[in-house]
Amino acid sequence: MSFHFRLLATDGRARAGLLTTPHGDVPTPVFMPVGTQATVKAVSPRDLEDLGATIILSNTYHLYLRPGDGRIVRLGGLHAFMGWSGPILTDSGGYQVFSLAQRRKVDADGVTFRSHIDGSKHRFTPEKVIGIQENLGADIITCLDECADPLDYEYNVQALARTHAWAERCRAAKTRPDQALFGIVQGGVFPDLRERSARFLTDLGFDGYAIGGLSIGETKEQMHRVLELLDPLLPADRPRYLMGVGTPGDLVECVARGVDMFDCVLPTRMARNGGALTRAGRINLRNARFADDPVPLEPGCTCYACTHFSRAYLRHLTLANEILGHHLLTLHNLHLMLTVAREIRAAILEGRFQSYREAFWRQATDTVGPLRQPGGDAGCTLPSTGL
Repeated sequence: MSFHFRLLATDGRARAGLLTTPHGDVPTPVFMPVGTQATVKAVSPRDLEDLGATIILSNTYHLYLRPGDGRIVRLGGLHAFMGWSGPILTDSGGYQVFSLAQRRKVDADGVTFRSHIDGSKHRFTPEKVIGIQENLGADIITCLDECADPLDYEYNVQALARTHAWAERCRAAKTRPDQALFGIVQGGVFPDLRERSARFLTDLGFDGYAIGGLSIGETKEQMHRVLELLDPLLPADRPRYLMGVGTPGDLVECVARGVDMFDCVLPTRMARNGGALTRAGRINLRNARFADDPVPLEPGCTCYACTHFSRAYLRHLTLANEILGHHLLTLHNLHLMLTVAREIRAAILEGRFQSYREAFWRQATDTVGPLRQPGGDAGCTLPSTGL
């Protein structure tokens, strides 16, 4: 069997497991760096390997538009094309399409949209999206779904019916046995719709279950309630992937509610805008108070940026818009996310997750900036470009 998930330990609702894929094993919980357009911005595949990344995410919508899935398959598939030998997950592109607002039209069969690049007209159906992802050749692929406003009940009812019908069609369209297919649970913040979605998809049966439609406007408390509802409804022997959510605090709090897999553009996007994640909070290097700061971004951090450069130098690179600044801050932010995921896993395996969680939040009280406490607004929203 080319895809398998083993649940190795639990500590409360927190889970530690091992995903086996055709391109290698993925210890969970795991944070997946986002390589939207077949690249994780500002770092190379070798950098990702050095950081200890075990799986990355790429995007069907973007790769379909440019350079095209046909070209990628002719060049040996996505792994060969981007020079990444580890596992890859592709999202269906549904979120990007549905975020196009006035440039898309949905019906029962699929969605018609115009490219954000050149305005050209395109059509996604469940069968088309599965075909694109089979061409790309990712280890894990996802169903086409409709990502609705999480607070609009009536529209969520309609969108959920389409999402479920499309999940059936995606499952029927899949032909490659070496790819795992994840269904996507939708339903906004509404318990009855989320339960309906979880039960429908688990009855269909998928290799794993993604949780979509969160971190797009609801509060953290609302997101956490959805996760707490879904935890007992989703099969324990299948991985759970929370889409588009990923700060250090998110990892801690959502693992505590049964999540195994995460992705988010926030760590890399922040880096390109002078932002750094630390265990104590967020640092905005554009702030003048870092102009003469000789200490590393995060004292004690072992990443290349922290072991070689000061906050003052990184601020200089940020203000000068130097590419090296983007690179170094990206290295640091990804290092932190991947390290926290590994620490969480070790804590679960050793039966000390709750003490780790408490210590994490005690540390996150410095004045460098807020670090997404368990309450407050959710926020790893992707724009239509997904960049």
